[in-house]
Formats: sequence, structure tokens, C-alpha cells
Amino acid sequence: MVHVIKNLPTLAVSLDGNEKNNQFFCSRKDKLKYPRGAFAPCNGKVKSCISFNSSSLVTALERCALFGIPQLKLSTFSFSFRKANNLCSLALNVPRELELVCDGETEGSDVEKDNSAKDVCELELSRNVCLMNSYTENLGTNQPSSILEETKILGENEIIYLEEVDEGVLSKRILKLSRLNKPKSALAIYKSMIFSGLKPDLHACNSLLSSLLRNGMLDKALEVFSSMKASEVTTGHTYSLILKAVADGRGYDSAINMFRELISNKNLREQIDIVVYNTMISIFAKGNNWDQAQKIWKILQDNGQVGTTVTYRLLICTFVRCGQNELAIDAYNEMIRNGLNPESDMMHAIIGAYSREGKCDSALNILQCMLESELKPNARACNAVMNSLGKAGKVKLAFEIYDLMKSLGHAPDAYTWNSLLNALNRANRYSDAIQLFERIRNHQSISLNVHIYDTVLTSCHRLGLWDKAIQILWQMEASEIPVSTASYNQVIGACEVARRPKVALQVYYRMVRQKHSPDIFTLLSLMRVCIWGSLWNEVVEILKFSEPNGSLYNAAIQGMCLTGRLDLAKKLYTEMRDRSLQPDGKTRAMMLQNLPKDSRRNRKR
Repeated sequence: MVHVIKNLPTLAVSLDGNEKNNQFFCSRKDKLKYPRGAFAPCNGKVKSCISFNSSSLVTALERCALFGIPQLKLSTFSFSFRKANNLCSLALNVPRELELVCDGETEGSDVEKDNSAKDVCELELSRNVCLMNSYTENLGTNQPSSILEETKILGENEIIYLEEVDEGVLSKRILKLSRLNKPKSALAIYKSMIFSGLKPDLHACNSLLSSLLRNGMLDKALEVFSSMKASEVTTGHTYSLILKAVADGRGYDSAINMFRELISNKNLREQIDIVVYNTMISIFAKGNNWDQAQKIWKILQDNGQVGTTVTYRLLICTFVRCGQNELAIDAYNEMIRNGLNPESDMMHAIIGAYSREGKCDSALNILQCMLESELKPNARACNAVMNSLGKAGKVKLAFEIYDLMKSLGHAPDAYTWNSLLNALNRANRYSDAIQLFERIRNHQSISLNVHIYDTVLTSCHRLGLWDKAIQILWQMEASEIPVSTASYNQVIGACEVARRPKVALQVYYRMVRQKHSPDIFTLLSLMRVCIWGSLWNEVVEILKFSEPNGSLYNAAIQGMCLTGRLDLAKKLYTEMRDRSLQPDGKTRAMMLQNLPKDSRRNRKR
């Protein structure tokens, strides 16, 4: 008769009434046959065997505490098989499942076949049977309490009994378990190797670290990392794994503090290669933390490290994305000095940086370098160079980039057309800008946005084409394009240039009805056009219903002085001083020229 307990630790007991054959077995991986109650293993080798008779069964069960099994004190020495079954079940009642699966095994492999003739079982070695062979000969004698305490501590630390002592074999087991995503089992073998004075290889340690971190076991991973540092089996890949995990789990500050602690150690600093620096930069790049990325870059330079293409790609893209164009340009220039060839994405980013900094010639040079390297610039890079050239007033070059863009197969978009319109305005070619706008508008496949409309309204403003400006404004409203205050300002400005005060007032009233709040530019333009049209009541009304502003009073007083309305100018000047508004130099000069005359007349009277 045989009883097999599948929970952990596994125990097999054979009772046939013959005391000499009664044995306590613990085995791993081997399938055992028990014919007719005589305990005779047929397949494999029994790993451990402890003999006992019926009078010492209680002692044997009490000694199970050596293997992490709770002590069991019994008051009787005579057992039937059923009693032994119950006692063993109580003694071996362990709630947790065994995670360790050895080569050739699968979980839940205990199989019972043929209840009448034989039992075939697969028995697994538990973590709690460590040091079993060392203590088997002492089961029949009293053991000191220190041994029991030591075994209990080992069980808590997940240290298992290692039958294999070959470091290479055990390292392969750690590697395999880590790849199978069984970090606890791999960690148990690792700790047991360290406890036994064995040293896992570097590949196994890094694989274990990766498995622990994948399963969110950061604290355990840090323990393994500390052990690896003490054993001097770390590489740059090790530091990259742990630093990235610390940044994700505990924040950027913890990661940078750990990194600084590592590089402060001279021995560890030599093991920190450029991959670790790239990892730190990528950590901060992910969070757009450009200032910390710059600090890592500075540490890299101070330690004499030379960045790779990956290093500069991370730096340039991070700096450009965060608006730090000067730093991006510095990183690009350093990369060129180090003899590294920039890739397409880096050149696109640096073109944007040069364009935003107004360095159109440098942006154009990068674009030409891409073409010489048989790299195809994207539409965004072409638009950036085109816009930069347009702001510099280089209209011819801007249109050449436009032709290049079409030859590369890129379709011009709204940004492209707006760049060309701005280029024409910067060159004071306002009529050409309006003609180009008409061509764009007649092209049905092109969708116009508010920026294109505002740009052409600027052209109308400069030329004083108030009727054209109003027509474009109505088109914007009819197309349900959001009309901004700046758009109304351009139309009012066109009326000012054309000396159309009544039209300007109508546009202003329309603006207010559309619930757009006029800004200082709106009121100044309206003030000037009303003064030129001698609409004095409207001027006073504008000052009355707007917020007190020195610029508005200065414009009104200067206009009235130029048109000979000195009495009204004096009144507004007094009102301005009463409101504690400061007149500018031109206003004071005009008032000083006219006030003395009035003072003499008053004295004569």
C-alpha cells in the first residue's frame, strides 16, 4: 500500500506490516513503482531515504520540521494505513504550490494509474527540503534547536537543496526558467547558488534580472543587482536594465541618484559604457525632461566618453521636441566633429531647429546635404526651409524649394502656400501675393485655412484695398472659417490706408455684433481713421467706452493737434492727466507749442 501526497513537500510512505520495510521517501522527477507493498523503485534513483519502524514513526514525523514541515506530536505508536494517511496529510499540509519545474517536467504531472496493481507517481523536490541529505542520518537522534531554526530561515529565504553543483548547468537552469517567465524559481536557484558558494554566469544573472523586472518584482531585482555588484558580474546591460526599471517604478530622481552613485565609484565607472548613458538619456527623453538629458550629456563629456549615433539622435530629437533649438544645433555640430554621419530623422529635426532660429542658410545647407546623400527630404522639412527663406525675404530661393518639393513627389499643403504668400509680403510684393491667392482659391483641391486668409488680408491692408479685404472677410464668414480679431484688424487697417472711416466703423460694429472683443490695435486703427475723417464724436465715444489707455489718448490728441482742433486736444489732455495717464514725448511737445498761445490770450482778457 502506498500513499502519495501531491502538495508540498511531497512524501511517500509504504506500510506493509513489516517494520524493516517501512520507509520514508522524498524524490524528485523519478517515477516509482510499488508492487505488493514491498517498496522497490523500478525507474530512476531514490534521492533520499530514511528508515523507521512503527515505534519511531512519531519521531520521524516530528523531525519533519527539518524540511520545513510543521512538527506533529502523536500519542500512539500503532498505525493502520488510514491513520498513517491522515497523519501524513496533516504533517504535509502546505498551502502553496510548487513553482519550480525541472527539465522534462510539467506542472501537475502526478498521475495515478491502476489502483489495484501499482501506483505511478512523479514526486517533486520542494524548496523546503534543503540540506536533507546532510541531516538524514540524525533523524533517529535528538537534534539541537539551532538546526531547526536554520532550516526555517532557509525556507523563508527561498533557498532550496541543490543536488547539482555544476555552475554551468545551474546557470542554464536559471536562464531557461527566466525565459519561461518563472522568476521565483529562477531566483530560488540563484539564491541557493550564492548560499552554496557557487557563482552564476553573467548571462544567467542578466536574464534573471530581466525576468524579475518584467513581472514587477523591482525589490527582488535590486537585491540581485546588489549581489551582482558585490560579485563583480555586471555589465552595461545590467545597469541599463536596472536604471530603466528604477526610473519607471520610482521616478526620474531615483534613477539619476543611482546613476550618479554608480559613476562616483571608480571601479563601477569603468563598466559603465555608452549604452548606459544612452539608456539614461532615453529615460529622460521619454518624459521630455530635456534639462536632465543635458546633464547626462555633460557627464558623458566630462568622463571622456564619445557618443554614438543613437546618443545624438536622442539628444537632437529631445531638444527639438522641447523647443531647445540651440542645444540641438550644438549636439548636431558635435556629432559632425566626431565623424558620425547623421541619419534622415536627425537631419529633418535639425532643419526644423535652424528654421525656427531664423538660420535659413544653415537649414538650406542641411537640405542640400540630404539630397547629396541620396536622402529624400519630407514635405515638412521642405516647408520649414521655404518658410525660413520667405521670412528672410529670399523669394526666389523659396520658390525653388517649392519646385524641388513638387519634383520629390510631395503635394503642397496650406503651410506651403502660406509660406510663399509670406515670402511675397516680406519682399513687398503685395500684388503678387494677391494674385497667388486667387490662383490658390481657384484650385478646388486646395483647402484654405485662416492663416492663408490672414496673410492675404495683410496684403490688402498694405495696398489699401478695402473693398478686396471686405470681400475676403465675407468669404471667410461664408466658409464658416473662424474669423479672429486679427482678421478684422487687417480690414479696418485697409480702410485706414484708403481713408474710409465710415466703412471702418461698419466693420467695427460688425465685429462687436459677432462678439469679438476689440484689442488695442483695433481701437488705434479706428481712432486714426476717424480723426482723418473728422468724426470727432466717434473719437470721443471710443475713448469713453474703452479702457483708459495712454496710447489711445496720445493718438487722439496728436491727430486733433494736426487737424487744428486745439480746444478738443486741450480738453483730452487735461482728461488724460486727471486719469493719471502719461503722455508720450510727441504729445507733450505738441501741447507745449499750443498752450502758451492760449495762456497769452487769457492774460490779455
